Amino acid sequence: MGSNFPPRRVVVGHDAEGRATVMSDTVLANGRVRREGHQSYVVWATEEVPAGNASGEDPVSLPIGRSLPRGTVFRVAQFAPGVASDMHRTDSVDYAVVLSGSIELVLESETVVLDAGDVLVQRGTAHDWVNRGEEPCVIAFCLVAAEPPGK
Repeated sequence: MGSNFPPRRVVVGHDAEGRATVMSDTVLANGRVRREGHQSYVVWATEEVPAGNASGEDPVSLPIGRSLPRGTVFRVAQFAPGVASDMHRTDSVDYAVVLSGSIELVLESETVVLDAGDVLVQRGTAHDWVNRGEEPCVIAFCLVAAEPPGK
């Protein structure tokens, strides 16, 4: 897929003396393919908010769905030209940044085109992603658990 894909992930934490240090610096290898031309990587996740920073466990080794009921998921995805996701809804507030390319956010009654540098705040809506462009689209998502609309 793209040259920045899969993404490099640098995780920092604390050493035994409490000083800031690099805990890992790797290219992610936990890719998930939902359909031909689509791949995503979980960069980090927390099981609750506020999150704890004391654990040395790497959460990306755990099975993680689209979102977590009380936590957060940070994911980077790439959509090849012509690829669409499926209409879905998450119980989360989703912060998204288009890193490269262009993608359509398809809602139930309207469509918005997002280009590189655009940001989105999605609040539990039913939606689909479609890349109608000629180059891959890379988009970063941070999903934070939220109550479903109407609660």
